[in-house]
Amino acid sequence: MHFLHRGHAPVCLAHYHHGQHQWTKTTPTDQERAEIRTDLDAMQGRRCAYCECNLDQHGQHIEHFRQRSRYPQGTFEWDNLFLSCERPDSCGKHKDGCGPYNHADLIKPDGEDPEHFFLFGQHGTINLRQGLNSQETHRAAETLRIFNLDAQWGPLRQMRKVACIGYIETAKAFQEIAQHYPQDDWWPLLQEELAQVEHLPFRTAIKHTLSPV
Repeated sequence: MHFLHRGHAPVCLAHYHHGQHQWTKTTPTDQERAEIRTDLDAMQGRRCAYCECNLDQHGQHIEHFRQRSRYPQGTFEWDNLFLSCERPDSCGKHKDGCGPYNHADLIKPDGEDPEHFFLFGQHGTINLRQGLNSQETHRAAETLRIFNLDAQWGPLRQMRKVACIGYIETAKAFQEIAQHYPQDDWWPLLQEELAQVEHLPFRTAIKHTLSPV
């Protein structure tokens, strides 16, 4: 999970209003849903809003961050929509089936920077940042639980680990260089490396492997 910059709402959403329309197979229309997906994809870069997996490999659906059953007035709110993967054991589908929770406890990736709360390990784990206050610690833990992003035996840990494997030696090389050369010599090279992984699945785990800050 990483911070997402949301663009302007698709024009088609202005045609629908809570209390007058329902989110069904025909509303919005197929063409309008394609427009919504295009704009969400521009924000997310073919990655799940929550786990960052490749949507081309793991499927996708338009996800309501606050569920329609609990917050029907947000059905057509642009700020309430993301693309989530179709994996049933995590992300949007897991959230919608995990039982009651306080939506305000969840970290919303276009409203707060998840990297303030989480530090991803090179072996696929997600740790809570040190220095969080009690409320932040609770919200971070609830976000991991509700979206099931760091289950001990869940496949996401392995998927993140595989994504990071090729960057561990690069990270060690930068650590070695940092011990012998001033930051001005190696920092631009690290930034180039980080820029190259910006659009990859599990980008945050790779980023923290290369630069665990």
